[in-house]
Amino acid sequence: MGVRRGEGDEVAETVGPEDLGAELGSKATLLQFSSAFCAPCRATRRVLGEVSGMVDGVAHVELDAEAHLDLVRRLNIVRTPTVLVLDPAGRIVRRATGAPRKPDVIAALGEVVR
Repeated sequence: MGVRRGEGDEVAETVGPEDLGAELGSKATLLQFSSAFCAPCRATRRVLGEVSGMVDGVAHVELDAEAHLDLVRRLNIVRTPTVLVLDPAGRIVRRATGAPRKPDVIAALGEVVR
């Protein structure tokens, strides 16, 4: 899986089950990068867990950033929590840092889950 540069020098990256150690959701995946002593990461875990439980076909995968440094570097993750919204093929369609609000997560999923 390579990094492709798109317009505006944005990275068009694909993430697969082999990267995550988990299956992708059939409609979307909420990929969360966390760290051990990150208080906002716990709140993010709760929000993403609730949303993935509400929306059929959406998976929530949480990865410890320190344990996945190659992926962190490849995806340019610079702080935790960082949340990536992946489409069913594993393409990154949205990226956010900091603890998200539930309505914002639902709105981001609306762009992928139709």
